[in-house]
Amino acid sequence: MKQIPYDVFAAGCPSRSAFLHIFSRWGVLILARLQEGPARFGTLSRSIEGISERMLSKSLKLLEEEGLIYRRELEKGPPHVEYGLTNAGTRIAEGILYVIQQLYAVMDSRGSTLSRTEKSCEEAGMN
Repeated sequence: MKQIPYDVFAAGCPSRSAFLHIFSRWGVLILARLQEGPARFGTLSRSIEGISERMLSKSLKLLEEEGLIYRRELEKGPPHVEYGLTNAGTRIAEGILYVIQQLYAVMDSRGSTLSRTEKSCEEAGMN
């Protein structure tokens, strides 16, 4: 099988579209949350603060189209829909969780969770 030369920096490359969907404002959080296991729409909506139901629905659809998550209709009990990671989604989510862990480590090593902007505002007497 021939290896396709992907280039995420090229606007026309299909990897660019996948990259933008994964690293969108909400895509990365959805994938990280689904790493914990399959979840229903309402559970996702409640566990990712700040996301609207409309945006969650749109983001789930895009991630499903990229083959990173699956949508399964379950009829056990009251009918409902469950979302989970595909094998490809699991690989991507593991990388995202690594980045999150590194972020927490860097924040801990700085001894503060204040952003540079917040620190700059404090130093300038703006807070």
